[in-house]
Amino acid sequence: MKLIISLLATASLSCFANTTVIYNVNGYTPTYKGETQHFSALVFKDGKIVKTGNDSIKNSFPDATAIDGKQATLLPGLVDAHGHVIGLGNNLSQLDVRNTRSADEVGKMLAEFAKDKQSWIIGRGWNQEQWPGGEFPTAADLDKYVKDKPVVLSRVDGHAVWVNSKAMELAGIAKQTPSPAGGEILKLDSGLPSGVFIDKAETLITQHVPKVSHASINTALDNAGKHLLSLGITSTHDAGIDYDTWQVYKQRSEQSTLPVRIVAMLSAADPQLETMLKAGKYKDMNDMLSIRSVKVYADGALGSRGAALIEEYADRKNHHGLMLETQEKLEQLFNLSFSHGFSANTHAIGDKANHVVLDAYENVFKKTGGILLRNRIEHAQIVTPEDIPRFKTLKIIPSMQPVHATSDMHMAEQRLTEKQLEGAYAWKTFLAQGSVIAAGSDFPVELADPFDGLYSAITRMDHNQLPEGGWRPQELLSRDEALRAFTLGGAYAAHQEFKVGSLEQGKWADFILIDKDYYKAPISEIHDINVTQTWIAGELKYKKEE
Repeated sequence: MKLIISLLATASLSCFANTTVIYNVNGYTPTYKGETQHFSALVFKDGKIVKTGNDSIKNSFPDATAIDGKQATLLPGLVDAHGHVIGLGNNLSQLDVRNTRSADEVGKMLAEFAKDKQSWIIGRGWNQEQWPGGEFPTAADLDKYVKDKPVVLSRVDGHAVWVNSKAMELAGIAKQTPSPAGGEILKLDSGLPSGVFIDKAETLITQHVPKVSHASINTALDNAGKHLLSLGITSTHDAGIDYDTWQVYKQRSEQSTLPVRIVAMLSAADPQLETMLKAGKYKDMNDMLSIRSVKVYADGALGSRGAALIEEYADRKNHHGLMLETQEKLEQLFNLSFSHGFSANTHAIGDKANHVVLDAYENVFKKTGGILLRNRIEHAQIVTPEDIPRFKTLKIIPSMQPVHATSDMHMAEQRLTEKQLEGAYAWKTFLAQGSVIAAGSDFPVELADPFDGLYSAITRMDHNQLPEGGWRPQELLSRDEALRAFTLGGAYAAHQEFKVGSLEQGKWADFILIDKDYYKAPISEIHDINVTQTWIAGELKYKKEE
């Protein structure tokens, strides 16, 4: 009997040997039951949460490693439910023209960047809405600075490219080149291509850009991972990966070298979609990589007037945007996805696109099922008030990016009428009907910083706190609602609500320490919150330099 007691005591002590207690923290977590829990100590073992409570619980774990949190605020690791990981990583090494104020400013940056480049020059981030006049640029604007090397610059939303004459020459673009279905080649008054290619017309150019290697994908992944960890993002949903990225992600998962948790959506536009689907759903033992959905593209973006609208654009007569797929094609893609057990996550920004996508989902659900797969509409930016309840009826998750509202608000009021804006960026309305919002940023279209998104969700104001009271403030979220959308909302959309998204017993110990109290800081300071530490599965992955 003494031997048994001794063995039990030894086992009891050894079970705490790899236990860690972080105490003296100002901790908050949403819970599965819908509450927000406050705590001062967090216990985890083997990468998973044991319990939360007050500082006295560390006395129950005498042999645990104890870490003094020095009263820092602790939150669950943040989940970005819609980003583009490799695009973000590439952006960090390519020409970044975000926040430029004119085509000439872009040109000067391009000339400097191109000095040591021998091949295609790739960049991203321009936004003609920030320039005098708001007009689209032309190839001639780039030719003034670089004319001997092909230049391809993606618009900030990724739904248009601006190229120089050399790029059009190498791509064989001429006056008679027709715009493809679902795309538009903008033309000059002379009828010649202007140098801007929208949505599916982009591929007329981009198919000629040299293919990226697995090595460059790995580099981009590592660069993006470091950036995301520094922002407190422990899990991100990658909205549309190609075959090569699919291969790299699985290799990195098997090597246990993924920098953050990734929930990857297969791109429906990839020629090898069926090959990837036939390989089946993928999930590793540590929940670092999950692949079980397909990203489908229904329309373009509002900034390039590619979002498909029921009524014409307020600032472009007789123009309704671009549907990238017919409803019949959408239904085929949904059927294909569902037949392999994959959900369908569909990009839809305009009210027409959202309506057509909802119709397509409804038809497929009636014929073949799939309603329980947690299908999503990505963005769901402009939705008619009549269509919003259909998200709940059809169990469609609105995957929305709060920062889009604050970056789009001035442009949206030019593009759209008051009637079209009635169901725009309607987060509160979706929540009120019981929909789960999965919040993200759409990086690198927007900055990846989730505290920008939280600030936008709570205020609907820009960083100058304008407009006063918020833009269309009836759709404001509370701090609780916003944090839940950036944690458990994203986790639910990935079928991971029992794995990540909150600091509850048995879940992965993914958490962050920040330099201000998210709940008590003045609203104006939320976007300035900095992450000091990021932990994934109980391991410190990022620490801010002091």
